Amino acid sequence: MQLGLAAQDGRIVASDDGLTAPLAVRGLTVTYGEKPALFALDATFDAGAMSAIIGPNGAGKSTLLKAVLGMVTPVSGTVHAYGQPVREVLDRIAYVPQRATVDWDFPTRVIDVVLMGMARELGLLRRVRQDHRDRAMACLVRVGMEHFAERQIGQLSGGQQQRVFLARALAQGADLYLLDEPFAGVDAATEKAIVAVLKSLRDSGRTVVVVHHDLATVSTYFERALLINTTRVAEGPVATVLTPETLQATYGGRLAHAQLAQILG
Repeated sequence: MQLGLAAQDGRIVASDDGLTAPLAVRGLTVTYGEKPALFALDATFDAGAMSAIIGPNGAGKSTLLKAVLGMVTPVSGTVHAYGQPVREVLDRIAYVPQRATVDWDFPTRVIDVVLMGMARELGLLRRVRQDHRDRAMACLVRVGMEHFAERQIGQLSGGQQQRVFLARALAQGADLYLLDEPFAGVDAATEKAIVAVLKSLRDSGRTVVVVHHDLATVSTYFERALLINTTRVAEGPVATVLTPETLQATYGGRLAHAQLAQILG
């Protein structure tokens, strides 16, 4: 958690109590039927950091992002972004969903997908000006997909599709980026390219929160980590919270010694 109070472009972005942090979750409980997906979860995500959400399958990682965005309704708890109820600042938040949840057969071009990131700006009439197209192309350049602008999204490989969805998030010009398993099923080159873009966002003062599944790369990609298994197990700097004890607690003691050695180096 960052100490003190900082301003960025006239906005308060962090404080020592976390209440004006880019994202603060308090006592969040979400159930599916009678089964809790999240229980009394607390978490604070610092400004200008890349944070990983880590946990086993079914731990509530994706549910946490959906609850933050209002895609599922919590039973209890609060979610604030930049000191306000998150619903009031959704224009400052960009979301990249799991690729498996997207209908890739929908007939639309790559450039149009990126322009969707400007939906709030374009309004209901979707009047796209040349400057909008120029910005969309600039976002495609950042992810190395500018040569595919006129291609149908369904014709791309999985890694290319993920890059396009990241470009859509960039087009929104957000302050907080939430990504759900962005590296799942992509090739090494795509993973490297996505990491580079996310680090550039962090370096420009944005906040990046990623649901991540590859424990071996956590310490390489991220500064901070939230370990959860329905509720919070540990939270803080990666070097502090990624320990044999917290990992075994998070994964129910299912990690072998060889796995721990690889993760912890």
